[in-house]
Amino acid sequence: MTLQNFHSRSKIWIEDDDGNVVFGLGRYRILNLIKEKGSLQAAAKELKMGYRGIWGRIKATEERLGEKLLIKTVGGAKGGGSQLTPLAEKLLEEFGKTISVLEKQVDAQLEASLRQHINLNPEILVTQNNKL
Repeated sequence: MTLQNFHSRSKIWIEDDDGNVVFGLGRYRILNLIKEKGSLQAAAKELKMGYRGIWGRIKATEERLGEKLLIKTVGGAKGGGSQLTPLAEKLLEEFGKTISVLEKQVDAQLEASLRQHINLNPEILVTQNNKL
């Protein structure tokens, strides 16, 4: 029998008192792509999601936070686009740090506690988490 390698995985998100997602990995990825690509449409295309789906998630987060995450520019000669507000930039920065710290701690804890029972290969999952 070949020993199979296992990998730990973890998720973290912020929710409101009603259990609605305010911010998590999906919204983190969306905002990162908007920052990189400069538009909701380009982010939607990259994520293979509909514009309405992405906009709905961003709008729901804005409503729950009571603050805007995007500064939208309408059409014109250069076309439209979106930029992140300072709050969105801070969410990206701090959520990214938190993900990294959490994953390292979870990986180390699981590896230490389970290494005698299963072949657990912990990884730093930042690249894994950047997929969507």
